[in-house]
Amino acid sequence: MKKIAVAFTGPSNSGKTTLIINIANALKTQNYKVCIVKHDPQDKAKFDKEGKDSDKFTKTGSDVVVVSPNRTTMFKHETSSMDDIVELFGDFDYLLVEGLKTVPLPRVAIFRNALDEKYFDVSDAIATDESIDKSKIPYGCIHLDLNNVDEILGWIEQNGKRFS
Repeated sequence: MKKIAVAFTGPSNSGKTTLIINIANALKTQNYKVCIVKHDPQDKAKFDKEGKDSDKFTKTGSDVVVVSPNRTTMFKHETSSMDDIVELFGDFDYLLVEGLKTVPLPRVAIFRNALDEKYFDVSDAIATDESIDKSKIPYGCIHLDLNNVDEILGWIEQNGKRFS
């Protein structure tokens, strides 16, 4: 297993999710095991249905794991570190993280239509499409083509954080 992790950041509707899906699909066609972490900064995601046993268990304040024939779902009442997440996933080739700006991972900032300078200091590369004037990208910053998955995969292979 390669165990390479990388993060993606950027404003809402910049194309982060689409890029992560495209990268995951490309890696899956090469038979790599891909794991994805999605940051939910405002705790909006809801996975349990009201009245179901798993929801009742979660409301006790206990950490809950739901195991079915095709998936395992964990409900934990605290956040997890990147090391916790890596350990939870076990063996994988690529871990793609959407968001989590404070996690120390190599990071690609995604921009469409406008650049947002607040992401520059937390990013190691910038991926844009043709809607961005490339002359506005800071000098010396690595620039990637948002629509070139192979180019971005090459950057990940070279710069992604490796876990043992």
